[in-house]
Amino acid sequence: MTITLYAQPYDLAATGFYFEDVETFNEKSRTLKNDYGDNVEEFEIQFIDSDDEIDCALAKAFDINQANIAAFLKCADEWEDWEKFHFIIAVGESGYSFDPDTVRPDDFDVDVYGVENIKELAEQLVEEGLYGEIPEHLQCYIDYDAIARDLSCDYTETTIAGNSLVYRCG
Repeated sequence: MTITLYAQPYDLAATGFYFEDVETFNEKSRTLKNDYGDNVEEFEIQFIDSDDEIDCALAKAFDINQANIAAFLKCADEWEDWEKFHFIIAVGESGYSFDPDTVRPDDFDVDVYGVENIKELAEQLVEEGLYGEIPEHLQCYIDYDAIARDLSCDYTETTIAGNSLVYRCG
């Protein structure tokens, strides 16, 4: 996995640099001088590219900055996609806050379903037996649109990195 970030100095008399790991950032930021020979201390961290499209959405939800780039790079490297989706939905879309030093996707009360829309979720929930055992001769009378309308009070559709998801937060 390769993630490319850019450290843009807030000092207009300095030129930023690209980096892919915390060690490179620390080394380059310690030695960076502006046009007048002064040390540069503050940077805006910009997400540039990644091998995995979901990392862009993760960076946005993480609100990367020079204080949390180590935690972001660790999460991007270690987390599975489902964990990234949970975090992006909880923090980026639902407003949960987090501590970058102790963040775990399981900490958020979020239910995520890999379905195209809420009607498809309704069909899945009926099939899984959420509404009880439905005799086969009555199954053709189920109004999935009505169930979807009811579910839409609690569930929301979203698309993250090209993946359609339906979720609800507790």
